[in-house]
Amino acid sequence: MTQGNSITQEQRNKGERRTAFVVLFSAATMILEIIFGLLSKSMALLADGIHMGSHVLAIGLSWGAYILVRHLEKKPARNIDSEKVLALSAYTSGILLLVFALFIIIEAFKRFFSPQIEIHYVEAMIVAVIGMLVNLICAFILHDRNSGHIDYNRHSAYLHILADALTSIGAIFGLICAMIWHIIWIDTLVALVCSLVIIRWAYRLLIDTGRKLTLN
Repeated sequence: MTQGNSITQEQRNKGERRTAFVVLFSAATMILEIIFGLLSKSMALLADGIHMGSHVLAIGLSWGAYILVRHLEKKPARNIDSEKVLALSAYTSGILLLVFALFIIIEAFKRFFSPQIEIHYVEAMIVAVIGMLVNLICAFILHDRNSGHIDYNRHSAYLHILADALTSIGAIFGLICAMIWHIIWIDTLVALVCSLVIIRWAYRLLIDTGRKLTLN
């Protein structure tokens, strides 16, 4: 387990605990945003809560992979390649990251070609800041500071959180530009730049985990 590019059991256990915390913390935030979005009739808050739900599902996949591997390894007379199970989970997360980036691109172009819409700046800024803070906390928890072997399953969850944090920071920057200088189109430009960064992260993740899956 500790040879080659394999992660240690300690790394895997730490990855499972931290991923579990992030899933539960993000899910709690999602529920609060949806509840307060409904009570306050804030579409921005409601939409952000639903959007966070998509990341809860993606990171939940990583948590589920840890649980699956742990249970499979307890069964006798089973030759389980836990590394490939976790790599497959991370590979699937990479595909979900690409879908997430594609969704941002589509929404950005729709905004660019649609007539100017009314933006509730204060409300949108509050939602973006809440999302950014939650994601930065989760990213700090998931970040692997080990310079040795990479736990790609945990790394994929980290990239999902980082992608969400990046879009929140981009949204805040776009809102400031629109609110102060009335540069509405900057929001679309920032969204497109963020999506390209996410695509690059997803590509690297797919290449690395794909290589791991094809090893004998």
